Amino acid sequence: MPPGITTLAADTPALSAANTGFMLICSALVMLMTPALAFFYGGMVRVKSTLNMLMMSFISLGIVTVLWVLYGFGLAFGTDIGSVVGWSSDYLGLSGIGVTQLWDGYTIPVYVFAVFQLMFAVLTPALISGALADRVKFTSWALFITLWVTVVYFPVAHWVWGAGGWLYEKGVIDFAGGTAVHINAGAAALGVILVIGKRAGFRKDPMRPHSLPLVMLGAGLLWFGWFGFNAGSWLGNDDGVGAVMFVNTQVATGAAMLAWLGYEKLRHGSFTTLGAASGAVAGLVAITPSGGAVSPLGAIAVGAIAGVLCAMAVGLKYRFGYDDSLDVVGVHLVGGIAGSLLVGLFATGGVQSEARGLFYGGGLGQLGKQTVGVLAVLAYSLAVSAALAFLLDRTVGMRVTEDDEVSGIDRTEHAETAYDFSGAGGGGSAPRATESAPGTTAAAKTKKVDA
Repeated sequence: MPPGITTLAADTPALSAANTGFMLICSALVMLMTPALAFFYGGMVRVKSTLNMLMMSFISLGIVTVLWVLYGFGLAFGTDIGSVVGWSSDYLGLSGIGVTQLWDGYTIPVYVFAVFQLMFAVLTPALISGALADRVKFTSWALFITLWVTVVYFPVAHWVWGAGGWLYEKGVIDFAGGTAVHINAGAAALGVILVIGKRAGFRKDPMRPHSLPLVMLGAGLLWFGWFGFNAGSWLGNDDGVGAVMFVNTQVATGAAMLAWLGYEKLRHGSFTTLGAASGAVAGLVAITPSGGAVSPLGAIAVGAIAGVLCAMAVGLKYRFGYDDSLDVVGVHLVGGIAGSLLVGLFATGGVQSEARGLFYGGGLGQLGKQTVGVLAVLAYSLAVSAALAFLLDRTVGMRVTEDDEVSGIDRTEHAETAYDFSGAGGGGSAPRATESAPGTTAAAKTKKVDA
């Protein structure tokens, strides 16, 4: 994503109604990704955790929106301070911004850029929630989001995309969030689960998805919203770069889905719907940083490589014993790393920038820059996220009790359940209390009615 660029007064662009409308649509598409993620995650958990999983994503829309207006936009995209964070008093409460004031170097208003970036900030902590299914207090989760976006997401967004940010100045390419969003969220997820521990029954009880149709619906909506996420990150439609990113998003996602399914068939003997959905998301993650730097053929390679690597990575939690409930580490961390590093191999130098990867005559220079970006974000997010989880665990407590976890976090944290089975038809009706089969005793009838 191109940060603000200072231009000469004579070159200052005029507001473009077309680009402004396009970016507002892209912002709405990215907003849709958070409830889409809620469906995706919600279908992957057991029935007793469905609502909690939906709410862990949905609450981010409220918390992060308010924080972004108060100070988040200023920290991420204000005037650079030491290449680490930004600040601008005009962005405090979004109160000093003119209605038609343009984002530096672009033809869209500052308000439009701010709301587009807001949707990225909302989605990123929601991604973390999938690793924590079944076992985290909702109040503690809300506090974690508040602290995490403040000390992790906002600064990292400035590193990667803010004018003066140290990773941007170093030349690290991250078109739409491989480091700032996916590696950031995946590393944070790993840091938190190392602190809070495993679910009750991990590796013993079956923890299968309760609704694969919900998973597929969520994945499809994520795929749809991701076009706004990726293509919109060029902040305009004037030079065709966004169109290339749109095409590469589709291409890499399809390739990753096929690669995941192929690996799954060879490894486990079946093509599963969960594998198709997970493979598609892995491709979307991997093309996010790289899609503006590679060709469509390169996008096929990026997607296929990410599909196989992520399919392999989801099993690491059983080998190393960390409970990544819905494979946030395996898909988002590994996919983000793969997509970010593959820029250093497949960048053509003919799309978003002149930077070339190893396979296009650029040597190892860009790969080295990408590696620095990956390691910096991974290490910072992992360490700080673990520290925040430890702080909350020792103060307000992060986990529900084991009894609450076993009985179902939906009831204990939200006083609701996702499905009302008492009134659902099942193809037959239970006998009335006054009826019984021949030979049924009164005690047996009473027991049936009580059940």
